Amino acid sequence: MGTYAQSQAVFTVQATPQQAREGRRDRRRPHGVPVSRGLVARCRLCIGALLCTLALAGCTVGPNFVKPKSGLDAAVLSPRQDRPGTVPTSDATVPAQWWSLFHDPVLSGLEQQAQADNLGLQMAFERIEASRAVLGITSSQLLPSVAAGASYARSALSKNGKFAALGAPTRPTNFWQLGFDFSWEIDLWGRARRAREGAAAALEATEYDREAVRVALTAAVASTYLKLRGTQAQLDIAQQNLDIARHVLDLVQSRVRNGVATDFETASARAQLAEVQASIPEIVQQRNLLMNALALLLSEKPRALDAKLITAMPLPSLPTSVPVGVSSELARRRPDIQRAAARLHAATAAIGVATADFYPRIGLKAQVGVEAFESEDLLDWDSHFFSVGPSVYLPIFQGDRLKRRLELTQARQKEAALAYRQTVLQAWHEVDNALDACSAQQSRHQELLVAYQQDQQALRAAQRGYQQGVADYLRVLTAQRGLLASQITLNASATNTAIAVVELYKSLGGGWNPAAFSAASRSGKTVAKQRGAIHSIATSSPSPQANP
Repeated sequence: MGTYAQSQAVFTVQATPQQAREGRRDRRRPHGVPVSRGLVARCRLCIGALLCTLALAGCTVGPNFVKPKSGLDAAVLSPRQDRPGTVPTSDATVPAQWWSLFHDPVLSGLEQQAQADNLGLQMAFERIEASRAVLGITSSQLLPSVAAGASYARSALSKNGKFAALGAPTRPTNFWQLGFDFSWEIDLWGRARRAREGAAAALEATEYDREAVRVALTAAVASTYLKLRGTQAQLDIAQQNLDIARHVLDLVQSRVRNGVATDFETASARAQLAEVQASIPEIVQQRNLLMNALALLLSEKPRALDAKLITAMPLPSLPTSVPVGVSSELARRRPDIQRAAARLHAATAAIGVATADFYPRIGLKAQVGVEAFESEDLLDWDSHFFSVGPSVYLPIFQGDRLKRRLELTQARQKEAALAYRQTVLQAWHEVDNALDACSAQQSRHQELLVAYQQDQQALRAAQRGYQQGVADYLRVLTAQRGLLASQITLNASATNTAIAVVELYKSLGGGWNPAAFSAASRSGKTVAKQRGAIHSIATSSPSPQANP
């Protein structure tokens, strides 16, 4: 258990209600009569002590936060190797609506709906609301507290008690009391200011956390949508190969009837047809799964988007140019890096709070009011009372609790610094890997396109030779299976190439507007106002002149 020393000087002037009733008309202070010189001297002493305390209130203990350098200026925003034919990158500003580069109105509509309805994003807004309330509670420590009170009691002494035996009156009496209480802890060492600084940094961290959720949400919607279109394309490929397999089976059966084909060829054609048919239910199930996944991202019920997305559409075309910005802006665009910096700021401010606990706390307390035995006497001057004076709290022995708390905050601050470095390093790796993946997938897709075209020619040649009787069915079957595998691989490559662009913009922090976010933070908009303009930060284009 801890102990503390506390001193309080109190000056009280109080008139009893009984004296007020006996001679209030004769002893009311006339206008212009000076107050006691002793009382004035004591009040001046209190005021002087208060002014000295306020002069020292500018002192703030604990380390000041200095935002660390990310080191991402050295990041290279280009693939390791130059591959011919890949989509070129540019140092233009990363667009807030990067998905518009695909020129797909359905995707743009889904992104807009997700920004408005996603429950995860709404939860992030509510976390900001909670952090803002914590900031308000913490900031209130810098302000004085004032309270009003009133009481009434009717009491009487026992006629058989010891006070009655001594002659005290036993008739019932009333007692009225009205007053105000005032208290204020002077932030002499900056304890409350450091606490407010930490709460403000925690609020900033939750705001950046919302933008991190927004970035992840836009990437998840785009990736899921592209996978859906890729699955629909795969289903269309399966349907085309099903028609080819049926055509080949009819051809084989015709040759069997003419006596120029064997049962082996018929069985092989039927097996190929059954194999293609067996792949369709799995593809349909994957398509339905992706439509439900999009509905979940938009906070909709299962099958809510079936009518909108069931119609197959081709994969969106890749952008002709990919703006990646400059490396000096990468740290500012990544909300997770900004969130880690804000958390480090809050941890640094907590050290100041723990350090200030070692120093004495000085406060002021005051009470003023009126009290009387009769309610009509409450308005008399002689019924008033007051007390005012300083209070001092000095920790003497706390069983190392304050020391251990300081060590705890210092350890958490070091952990937050390491977490910041880890976040920066992770972001650097994500960007570098995404650039390489985007380039590699584009190069691979171009080569697979050539392979697909050659497989088409091989199948046509095998079918023509089989019809002319110069090639056996095994060659046709091999060519058909090769074309099917080539089509599936090419479609998967096209999907992966588009998703690689999505992952690139996710790693670059695309999906929000840092300039609009900084402007909203500087203007001090409330969460309600920001929620009402939920699309402004995510969709507004950055101003070229903005340099927050």
